[in-house]
Amino acid sequence: MRTNKEISLFEFSYLVSESSDVCREVNHVEPIAPSAFVFLKQIALGSKEDNKLFRLCKKSGSEALQVRNHAGVIFTPDGTHIEVLPKVGRTSSNPTLARKSLLVMLRALKGFSHVQTSSALIHEEKMPLLEVFIGQFINSVLNLVKKGLKSDYVQTVDNLAYQKGKLVSAGQLRNNLVTKHKFYCEYQEYLVDRPANRLLHSALNIVAKLSRSPKHKKQLQELFFIFEEVPLSRDYKSDLSRLRLDRGMSHYHTPIAWATLILNGFSPQTMKGSNQAISLLFPMERVFEDYVAKVLRQQVPDDFVVKNQVKRKSLVEHKQASWFKLQPDLLLEKGGCVVSVLDTKWKLVDQTKDNGSDKYGLSQSDFYQMFAYGQHYFDDSADEREVFLIYPAHDGFETAIEQSFDFNTSGDNKLKLWIVPFVIEEGSTAGVVWPKECRLI
Repeated sequence: MRTNKEISLFEFSYLVSESSDVCREVNHVEPIAPSAFVFLKQIALGSKEDNKLFRLCKKSGSEALQVRNHAGVIFTPDGTHIEVLPKVGRTSSNPTLARKSLLVMLRALKGFSHVQTSSALIHEEKMPLLEVFIGQFINSVLNLVKKGLKSDYVQTVDNLAYQKGKLVSAGQLRNNLVTKHKFYCEYQEYLVDRPANRLLHSALNIVAKLSRSPKHKKQLQELFFIFEEVPLSRDYKSDLSRLRLDRGMSHYHTPIAWATLILNGFSPQTMKGSNQAISLLFPMERVFEDYVAKVLRQQVPDDFVVKNQVKRKSLVEHKQASWFKLQPDLLLEKGGCVVSVLDTKWKLVDQTKDNGSDKYGLSQSDFYQMFAYGQHYFDDSADEREVFLIYPAHDGFETAIEQSFDFNTSGDNKLKLWIVPFVIEEGSTAGVVWPKECRLI
């Protein structure tokens, strides 16, 4: 089984060592070099945070690593580049759709609003996520240099053939007691050597080692020529703390946002271990939840208020204390009253499985959860309550399940649960596909 240094797979697919006996034709299994497999296996067996990324298991009798619910990119120390794509593209085997869906959702995350989703790079079938990110950083720096690198006054001390600025007496006596024709001076010079430019140069230096795109390598060579007089950052943390983007430097914001991410190891999810690896992995439950909250606020009427991660209620009272906090992902309020509870689930619903056995692929535990929310978060006066489970839309789930799921409740307070898709796109087409019969919107 031959391995590829560039691997693309969807969430919950499997990685195996090329030395294993697993057949390459097995669905959703990708072979990697033994050294890369050992490195990732150490992560799977590592700390609590790290072992959320992979699950060690068996596939066809051999050790395998199942990618968990994270999407993004990983570089192993041997140079293997692994791209993990959101599972929404898995049903149609469409990596381009999956990449764009991830980028669209990332814009809702704090620190990622600079991500571009209309880039032509996304639509190139063979352009992996890492190259998309690198391409966006390079383009932001190219746009910056068109407007010119900003210079700044830099305090400089040097031994000159002529006097410039302030003569430093102690330095003059120490250095020029014999060479009296020279002047040891302290002066300010207007240079491009400032923290922002040093950070950009250092980030360009890092991506030059990672990129395998001929186009990007050519663009980087052009940029290195422009940044020739800018030194690399010796201490990027210090430069970040000293960073000051003055008025007239708005064109620096996007490239600096990318540079900060790159210099921090591309790492919202840091991978520990004896060998550090570049990683940019995102927990998809959180990404989807933040994206839904942002779009829903734009979708609902102005008199509705969307609140997320509210912990007002508890499941039980014991010894005058509240136990087991009930924390729905989203609450929808109107006039200070809760009108609906919504929870996001990063799972794939299959509308063709509309039978008592498969149950659309829905989870019974999610229904218990929504029942608890429905019983505790509505006012007693609410005679009919509607709660929603929100799942990502895909080829097998494009419209809401037509009929509600009605809980068996005592009294006149009816509780209905709706299963609805959320369209992940740019612009006004994004959002919940509401069922026609629901009373909410």
